[in-house]
Parts: sequence; structure tokens; C-alpha cells
Amino acid sequence: MALDGIYLYSLINELKDELIDARVEKVNQPEKDEIILTLKKNRKSQKLLISASSNYSRIHLTNTNKENPLKAPMFCMVLRKYLNTATLKDIKQVQSDRLVILEFESTDELGFNSEYSLIVEIMGRHSNISLVRKRDNLVMDSIKHITPDINTYRVLYSGVPYKFPPESLKLNTFSFNKEAFTKKVMDVYSKKELDNKFFSNIFTGISSNFSKELLFRLQSNNIDFSLNNLDGLYDFIIKTFNTIKDVNFNYVSYSKNSILKDFYCTDLHSLKNENFELKEFNSPSVLIESFYFEKDKSDRLNNRSHDLQRIVHTNIDRVNKKVSILEKTLDDCKEKQKLNLYGELLTANIYSIKKGDKSVKVLNYYSENEEYIDIPINENKTPSENVQIYFKKYNKLKKSEENALIQIKIAKEELSYLESVMANILNVDNYHEIEDIKSELVETGYIAFKKSSKNTKKNKPSKPMHFLSSDNIDIYVGKNNIQNDYLTLKFASKNDIWLHTKNIPGSHVIIKCNGEVSDSTLLEAANLAGYYSKGKTSSNIPVDYTEVKNVKKPSGAKPGMVIYYTNKTIYVTPKVPEIEQK
Repeated sequence: MALDGIYLYSLINELKDELIDARVEKVNQPEKDEIILTLKKNRKSQKLLISASSNYSRIHLTNTNKENPLKAPMFCMVLRKYLNTATLKDIKQVQSDRLVILEFESTDELGFNSEYSLIVEIMGRHSNISLVRKRDNLVMDSIKHITPDINTYRVLYSGVPYKFPPESLKLNTFSFNKEAFTKKVMDVYSKKELDNKFFSNIFTGISSNFSKELLFRLQSNNIDFSLNNLDGLYDFIIKTFNTIKDVNFNYVSYSKNSILKDFYCTDLHSLKNENFELKEFNSPSVLIESFYFEKDKSDRLNNRSHDLQRIVHTNIDRVNKKVSILEKTLDDCKEKQKLNLYGELLTANIYSIKKGDKSVKVLNYYSENEEYIDIPINENKTPSENVQIYFKKYNKLKKSEENALIQIKIAKEELSYLESVMANILNVDNYHEIEDIKSELVETGYIAFKKSSKNTKKNKPSKPMHFLSSDNIDIYVGKNNIQNDYLTLKFASKNDIWLHTKNIPGSHVIIKCNGEVSDSTLLEAANLAGYYSKGKTSSNIPVDYTEVKNVKKPSGAKPGMVIYYTNKTIYVTPKVPEIEQK
């Protein structure tokens, strides 16, 4: 469910209780469209995340630690200048819309009090964060600059007067009368049929999913929804909204197969009968972070790794095209045996061939039926030259076939490597891992190395993941092919257990067990191998395992590419790892 005005109302109630009169300690901008304010109150520091992401815009308390860029963005510097040590005096929601105003008071360098408003617009791709000076309503800066070329109604950048988004013509969810409600219902009813978005077309702050929930409650309570029962409809809506307004919230998430599907600040009865897994939360911030964190993280990592994905996809397409051409060559080479046969038969019958003949009929003594066949020949060539023509064509196709088989083997090994890189890209967990994969592609020649004249700081390679099984056995998982090689060829002992998905690109997994491992640990490690592979969303996938001493790296093989023998196979349906990660 999108973060709507009603849920935002519940969030603001929490933020007011926790943050009013708190002082700003730190201002960070870990992402280009996201800031984190660290505020301190009564010796307790809390972090407020404000995001203007096009897909996951939101505001809530957070415990997540994010790495900040080496150089702070301009918007972050502006916030630090005007809000550092400022006190948060109030948090307001404009009507019941997704528009939040945080009021700050600070003392400038001359000792005078200054007031600033941090205005958060949670509006999908139009989301924004603006710092506005209250005394003259001037924008100090916005996290996204809006110029007249982008929006003719209003602009947002440093030095211009702040103008609010266009006011909604819908009713304020928490402030409307019966007359306005009746008029709006009749107006919407006359233009549209009754559907799941009916109430979201009437009120601000109501998402289409909660509108659907209201319709479900109407039907469950046998309330007639027609223009003849506007009094009953009004009473129902007033009772529902008053319950919410009185802060009678119940924060619940709805999951299927451990994947969060929906959430809200009140029970969604329409979902309770659809076999969802329900989980209650005591805080709207904790709920919204659990719902959005992984989605937002995945979206940002995917955007950051887009260029790498494009490079790998381009090379995968190139290799597939090469394999297709080579396979066509092999298909053409199937004719070579016939050419060799013609050469042999012409040699055996060379005495009967005359110069000027266009074809010769000979007995095929290689055939069980010993039938006669016609062999075309060049009338301008001697019998001996015609024989040589067929043998030359045969030898040429034979060499082409041998070369094509070698090149197909090389191409398929390259394809396997590229698919493993793509699987690693899709499984990255942070920006460092993206840089590691980029370094790997530079090392293997897929990305041209550009030597910089500046003294750039070299990032340390990230370490393989380390898990602890339910039997307290160490399990290590490589997140890229450099790590895979390190784990298998350098880190692991010869009697440790090595696991990898069978014929599916993925991570190398090492169980540090000296050859002895329980079934539960083996199953947990196999799940890790499946989860960090291309087949993570598949079911019943095979995972091979053997001792490390049975795993070898062929000479000249690309990173992560190994061969192994005397293995066994276990089948798993990958799921999110439940064991402890160190």
C-alpha cells in the first residue's frame, strides 16, 4: 500500500511525541534524494529519515546506518548551515494530504533567532524536500530543483518564493461536514461507477487500497451504498474516521511466503480471509521501515549497478550471437562426409572419368545397398583436379568443424562466467560489492581501465559473507567471483565442504567442518548456495557438494570458474536465510 495521508497522520503523532524540542545534531545525505537528521532529546539520539524517492518517498524514524558520500551534496551543506543545532518546534500535516512541515528554530551567527520550515512533499515522482526561511518565505534550497522548463505552475530552487502544490479539490479526511460530503458523493457518483477508488476520489489522504477496504466494510455490515442512503453512508464514514482520529491505531503488515505485500495503521479486513501472514507492530516507523527498506535498497542498488548490468548483458548477447554463428558452421560442416565420399569414389574410378564430363555415375561400394550415384564434376578440370577439389572442400570443413567445436567450448565457458557475474550483480547487498564486481570486470578486460591522474583512494575489497549454522558451524558465501576464488582456492582447507548450484550460476559456499557435517548444517549451507544464485526464485533446485580437495581450477580459467568430481547432490527450495549472519 502506498503511504497515504491517514498513515502519515499516525506517523506524525509518533514523531511529535518523540522529537518535539529535540536538537539537530547531525545532517547527512546518504542518497541524492534522501536525508537523515540525527536529533537529540533528553540525552537520547534518534535518526529521522526523509526520502523524496520517486518510488518510495516517506518520512519515519530509523535505526539503519547508511554510508555517506566522501563529499557532502550541496543540499546537505545548506541544511547543515541553517539547521545544525536548530530545535524542532512543531510537525504539521497540511490538511490530510501527504505534505509535512517540520518547523525549526535556530540562532544565527549574530545571535538572532531564525525560523525555518523543512517542507516534505510525499507525492510519488513529484516528491521533494525544501528548506524555506519563514520570515520571507524564500527557498534556501530543494533536494530536487524544479525549473520553469519542468513545471510552469511553480519552481523550486534557491532564492525563489516557496509555493505550495495545487490545493486538492477533495474533502479533508478529518474535517468535513455532511453538506460537503453529500455534494461530493453525488458529484463523484454521477461521473463514475462504484469502484475500489470511489472513496479515494472523494477524500484526500485515502489510498485506493484503503478505499477498497472501506467498500468491503460497507458490504460486510450490509450498509446500502446508494444515493438513497447518504445519511447511513455519512454516519459510517464519520464513525470510521473518528476512530482513526482518536489515535486508535493498529499497525499490521500482511505477508505471503515471507514477502511483505501490504501494511496499514488499522486492520484490513479485506485481506484477513486471503491467507496472508499477519504481523503486528507497536510503531508506525518500524512497520514502514520493514516494508520499504528492502524494496528501496534493491531499487537503489539496481539503479547504481545499471551500467554494469548493461555491459554484462551486451557481452552475453555477443557471446550468444557467436555461439549461434558457430552452431550454424557446425550444421554446414555436416556435408563434409559426403564430400569425402565423393573424393574417395572419384579416386577409385578416375580411369573412367574424361575431361569435359559434367558428371560421373559410379558405384557406391561404401553403401550396404551398393547403389549407383551421380557425382557432379567440373568439365573444365582434369579428373585429378576434380578429385582434389572434393578433398580440399572436405579438409576445409573438417578444420572449420574442429575450430568451431573449440570456439563453442570457449564461448560457453565465457557465457557461464558472464551469467555468474550477472547473478552476483543481482545479489549485491551494498555499493562496495558493486565496486568489487566492477574491479573484477576491469581485471577480466570487459571494462577498459582508465588511469586517473588524481590520487584516488582505493577501496578495500569487501569480505565474503559469514554465517553461523544452527550447530555453530562457520559457513562462508562468496558475493563475487574474486571472493569465490579466494574462498575455494586459498581460504578453505582440503577437507572442508564446498557447495554450488548444479549448472546454475551462483556463489561458492564453504562449510568449515574438516569433512564432518550434520544434515541440518548441510541443508542450511545448500539453502545459502541456492539463495545466492540465479535460481533463488525457483523451487527444488540441485546443489552439488563435495570436499574442497575435489575442486580444481583449470589453467587460464576466468575468476570463479572451477571443475569438481566425486560430488553428491541435494535439492532445496531457496528461502531467506534464517541462520545468524556474523
